Amino acid sequence: MTSLSGVRSQRKNSKPLSPGDMDYIESKTKSNLMGKLLLLASLIILAFIVINKASSFTSPSVFSRREEGVTHVLVTGGAGYIGSHAALRLLKDKYRVTIVDNLSRGNLGAVKVLQRLFPQTGRLQFIYADLGDPAAVEKIFSENAFDAVMHFAAVAYVGESTLYPLKYYHNITSNTLGVLEAMARHKLKKLIYSSTCATYGEPEKMPITEDTPQVPINPYGKAKKMAEDMILDFSKNSDMAVMILRYFNVIGSDPGGRLGEAPRPELRDQGRISGACFDAARGFIPGLQVKGTDYKTSDGTCIRDYIDVTDLVDAHVKALEKAQPHKVGIYNVGTGKGRSVKEFVEACKKATGVEIKVDLLPRRPGDYAEVYSDPTKILRDLNWTARFTNLQDSLQVAWRWQKIHPHGYASS
Repeated sequence: MTSLSGVRSQRKNSKPLSPGDMDYIESKTKSNLMGKLLLLASLIILAFIVINKASSFTSPSVFSRREEGVTHVLVTGGAGYIGSHAALRLLKDKYRVTIVDNLSRGNLGAVKVLQRLFPQTGRLQFIYADLGDPAAVEKIFSENAFDAVMHFAAVAYVGESTLYPLKYYHNITSNTLGVLEAMARHKLKKLIYSSTCATYGEPEKMPITEDTPQVPINPYGKAKKMAEDMILDFSKNSDMAVMILRYFNVIGSDPGGRLGEAPRPELRDQGRISGACFDAARGFIPGLQVKGTDYKTSDGTCIRDYIDVTDLVDAHVKALEKAQPHKVGIYNVGTGKGRSVKEFVEACKKATGVEIKVDLLPRRPGDYAEVYSDPTKILRDLNWTARFTNLQDSLQVAWRWQKIHPHGYASS
């Protein structure tokens, strides 16, 4: 009886469900089901993303493995003036290229130009890193399968080196040491080193051969010679293939108009004479400053050997092709002909079509009177000779790029 009355009681207290209640329950049931389906779909999508991410971490990059018939070159300082031109040439010649640059002197715009020209997978990668960071250097070498290194990265202005000598000694020697140590750890055995005629100082006789005594007279030249000495000492007890290229004065730009020289504004005073000439032609500065008119030369101004950047990078590619284990090649890269600063200014006036104002000033600290090369050895060993030797023509090519890019790569 008790249980029956309880049942009756429950029935008495129960309220019949109206059609609205039924709709509400049905709606709520559908809502719960939809929520569960959405949650399940979200979990599936999330799992898919995680799996994809995991596979991207575990699957080796094309740059991390060697490939038959492909030479992978690390180009340090490849966002800079010479480095970017070298990267362009390597890419055109079907090399695989990794550029490492901290952009303190280089231009991201140059890298973007190269990326647009060579967008295919496995052709070009850019790594933003500082060679002064040992952990970054180790990560770069451990995660990539390089076959050779072209080491351009360095501060490179004679005048600036006299103002900030410690910066130059640290940047050039310490960073080169870090690259050498990484190459040794990872058994990388081919190095093309970017050096300079500044290591010779002011020789007693011209032209300069590779046997001319190295007596540098400014911190830039001294630091570069120290780096050379480190490379040479290391190579004696290894089977490395080493090529050291000592540049003379670099001018010009890519004949295709894709790359050019674009120093940072704060470094224009320290830069190459061609940059100053173009700045004067565009009216960015009131005139061209010729520093030193009392040298013991034919017209009192410095004499230099001006090498077109296209010829220079051609020398690098030939050096890369000819580099042999257990051997060191040291080469001057110049035209073999000296031109005075006054001659250069006249050629620049003709190339730009502007009557540039010239201011004659005292000598710049650390400069030398006369420097030009004897390129006999590089012709004999590498079958290389300068082809673009007309000063005005090289300046006209560079001027075309400068006019289109008045503010460097930022103009693009």
